[in-house]
Amino acid sequence: MDSQAKKHLVVALAYDGLCTFEFGCTVELFALDRPELGVDWYDFAVCAAEPGPIRAAGGITLQAPYAPELLARADTIVIPGWRNADEEPPAALLEQIRAAHARGARLCSICSGVFVLAAAGVLDGRRATTHWRYTERLARRYPRIEVREDDLYVDAGQIITSAGSAAGLDMLLHLVRRDYGARVGNLVAQRLVVAPHREGGQAQFLPRPMAHDEQGRLSRLMDWLREYPARRHTVASMAERAAMSARTLQRQFQEATGMGAMEWLTRERVAIAKDLLETPELPLAQVAERAGFGSEESLRHHFRRLAATTPGAYRRRFAPPCLVAELQ
Repeated sequence: MDSQAKKHLVVALAYDGLCTFEFGCTVELFALDRPELGVDWYDFAVCAAEPGPIRAAGGITLQAPYAPELLARADTIVIPGWRNADEEPPAALLEQIRAAHARGARLCSICSGVFVLAAAGVLDGRRATTHWRYTERLARRYPRIEVREDDLYVDAGQIITSAGSAAGLDMLLHLVRRDYGARVGNLVAQRLVVAPHREGGQAQFLPRPMAHDEQGRLSRLMDWLREYPARRHTVASMAERAAMSARTLQRQFQEATGMGAMEWLTRERVAIAKDLLETPELPLAQVAERAGFGSEESLRHHFRRLAATTPGAYRRRFAPPCLVAELQ
């Protein structure tokens, strides 16, 4: 990345009734200096969405240093949970959101923050999600939005929406990976002491609580698959490893992640391939082999399907530019 370029400005909205946790996650991700990453990190600012006191959950009072006019310069705007899903946001704020969207700013919401985007009209015709408690209300009030009821977060390009509080952290880490690549995303997650990657399509909650023993077996299997992605895995071999039937394995993967076992494994392999592609001296054939795809063709197919780009384009963007060899 060009260190001479203008830094990417992330602006978090603050308003009376602010959700302290969601706001704090945004500050933690974008406001801290991270010299150990070796990248030109974000600029960060907080702006008040409206005049008056800003009282956050837990009896905290905030003083935002900037007025809403700062949104006109923001590259990314993060909207924590809106204080009341049934309350119409201020008209001036909605106009600023529409203007930011029109000029190409990236808009992100956590939990009920999606109602601000929906009221502004920028989600019409798009996929979006929110906390499972609000999905039915969002779909009923805004029928032009394709509401994804179960997803942790939905990346629709310019607009990214997420479910409840912890899913907001997943979304914010996803933004870091999008901007700086898997290596930097993993390092930031490490510093936060959280898992580096949860796919947006994973389920928000389990429809049926798993027994402790079932949960442990599935978790151990997932860890083992991540450690040995290059081995040949099938549903049958995974079920045998976890000491359960293939049918039970598939059901548990669906309930825990929102996808089948092989789709989950493919997504994990793509995540591993991203990490490997940031080592530019590693040939593409070896990336495919180590990540478990077996062939470059298979890697390219699944990488394009899940990452919406090619392995070569990803490497050119995120590997050190002086070492990147042209990939065909």
